[in-house]
Formats: sequence, C-alpha cells, structure tokens
Amino acid sequence: MSLRGLAILLLLAQSGAAVQAVVQVGLETLEVDAGAPLAGKRLGLVVHAASVTADGRHAVDVARALGLDVVRLFAPEHGLRGRAAAGERVDGGRDAASGLPVVSLYGERRKPSSQDLAGLDALVFDLQGAGVRFYTYVSTLLLCLEAAAEADVEFVVLDRPNPLGGERVEGPVAAPRDEVPESFLNMAPGPLVYGLTLGEMALYVNARRERPARLTVVPMRGWRREMTWDDVGRPWVAPSPDLRSAEAALAYPGTALLEAVNVSEGRGTETPFLLFGAPWLDPRRIAVDAPGFELVPARFTPNDSKYLGEDCAGWRLRLRDAATAQPYRLGVALLAALSRQDGFEWIDGGAALTRLVGTPRLFAAITSGKSVDEIVAADAAGHDAWRVERQGALLY
Repeated sequence: MSLRGLAILLLLAQSGAAVQAVVQVGLETLEVDAGAPLAGKRLGLVVHAASVTADGRHAVDVARALGLDVVRLFAPEHGLRGRAAAGERVDGGRDAASGLPVVSLYGERRKPSSQDLAGLDALVFDLQGAGVRFYTYVSTLLLCLEAAAEADVEFVVLDRPNPLGGERVEGPVAAPRDEVPESFLNMAPGPLVYGLTLGEMALYVNARRERPARLTVVPMRGWRREMTWDDVGRPWVAPSPDLRSAEAALAYPGTALLEAVNVSEGRGTETPFLLFGAPWLDPRRIAVDAPGFELVPARFTPNDSKYLGEDCAGWRLRLRDAATAQPYRLGVALLAALSRQDGFEWIDGGAALTRLVGTPRLFAAITSGKSVDEIVAADAAGHDAWRVERQGALLY
C-alpha cells in the first residue's frame, strides 16, 4: 500500500471507525448487494491474483460465500494466480485452491470459444487493469465481450480503479489496421493511456458493436476520475509479476517503452519499470526532463531477461507528484535521449516500438530528430476528440 493509502487506514483505525477502503470496487459492491445481479445464474469468472477485496478475499471465495454458482474459471496472461511471466503460455486444467476447471485465455487461444461458454448464463470479468493499451487485460476484456455477444451470454464487469486515474490521457491513437495489423497489444480504442476504467471501456466498445453484448457493469463506490492509486485507500495487489507497486504502475506507460530497445526495463530486479539501464549506458551523459518524477543514477544486475547477470548503469525512478506525472512523455524523453548514445539499438529495427504503441509515428518522429515537445503535442488533437467520444461511457 502507498504511504498515503496507509495513512488513511491508520486514521480510520485511530478514530475508532471500521477500517475499510475509501473506494469500494465492483466485487465489494456485489457483496454488499448480496450477489445481485448474479443470483441463480451459472457463472464463469475471468479472474487473477488481483481479483480481491480490500481485505484480501478472492473473487471466487466471495462469490461462493454469496451462494453464487461458479462453474468455470478463465485465466488471462500471467495465469489465475499471477505467477506466469510476461509472454509465458498459461495452461488450463483445474484450480488447486477452488477445485474448479480453468480455461486458459493465454494459450492456444485468447478469446473464449462457444464451447468454453456453453452452459453459462453469465461471464463475469474481474481483472485489475493498468490503464494503458499494451497491458493485455484490456484486450482480454474486449475479446471476452465479443465472445459473450456471439454466444448470447450475459457479460458482467466488476469494475476496478484505473491506477492512472480517469483524467490522464496520453500518447497516440493506434494507426489504422491496414497500417499496423491488430494484435493483442493494440486492440483498445483511444489514446495509448485511455483514461477509462475497464467497465467504462466495455461500455464504450459495446455501444459501437453491430451486435452488442448483454452488458452489465457493477460500478465502484467512492471513486472519482482524478484519483490515482494513492487516493483509493486500498492495498496494491500485483496484477502481474513485474507490476509490483502503484508507483511502478504510474511509471509503466513510459518505462515499458524500453521493451522496444536494448535497455533493461528492470525485469529481474526488485523494482521492474522503476529501475532501468544497460551495460553500455553512462547516465551522467544524459539529461531527461521528467515532470512528476526524479531520476537517480543507479547500478544493478538483472537476474532475468535482458542483460542477465551483467552489471548495468542507469537510473532508479522515483515518483514525486502523481498529479503532475506524465509517464508517456517520460518514455518518449528516455527514448529520444538514449537513441543518441553509442551502443543504443532499436529492437527489430523499430518494429518492436510500433507493435507496442500501435503506430509507426513515434519511431519516425524520434529517428527524424523531432523534439519531445513536438512529439507529445502531435497527439493533442486525438486526445481532444477522444474526450468527446468517451463521454457516453463515463460512469464516474
């Protein structure tokens, strides 16, 4: 939990009030409402390690305690219990904790089949997203929505906070599909940092489907759009092995761009996405403008992924002000500065960056020497249009 969130809970405890989260997520709303609207239905649950209440009870246990009929579980990237590494195949089978059968959505297929949904009255989705298009849970959401619509199975989203807040909108809109083919990294509409909860994203996309799903969003209580994770008064539960803190989640839309270059993004260290560098890098020669963040020179040795066992020089990123932080701008500034250094290389000649952000514009802008201000400003018109387009989907 962040220091601010912990302070909120401590103040509640000292006042004698019942200790509870400032924000109640959809799973907890469901519990307060005694399981409505799921009572009497045969359910499939799309869940993972972060599908928990503020006091740590998993969605499967909550549903069973409410007497709901859970017959099948669906596991996204990183698996049902969040142990699989990024990109690692997730197998189905049976969940040891609950005894329920598990369908993998990150194995041979990533969309539930009609057979997977057979016998279900509703598919319930309760994943913690990261608020950025290339974090794959938003793609899993959209594929589950599509599958439920095709099978005429009700789709229910138990909403959770966007850890980046609902006002932060950053980065480019994805290019047309004839320019950059659809992939699991670029399915979500809107800018790279889209400023919606996953419930709101489902509403936005469903309203534009030729054949909409029977969609219900169980909303949060107490969440406001300006809130980042520090404000929600909830412990951070890692939704994937390398997104270990709310601080890392706020940096992630920027520092994850380093996956497209020969710089370690900190995987294989204690603080992925907050620690980054390379053996060839000299941070003393590089100046990076990072509003809301502080870059502290650091050395580290990854035990996984890039530069396994090699001494790397780089930075430790510290969040100074969540309200003014601009993670995507940070990522662009890092790429622009690093690309001018001896030893720097683009992975797949820049194609990896295009796959990550969903457009070739960023690679072209950096390699042509455009300034960070120019690159970021080029996205402004898309942001303005998106803020208008998304209005009908906003719940908070």
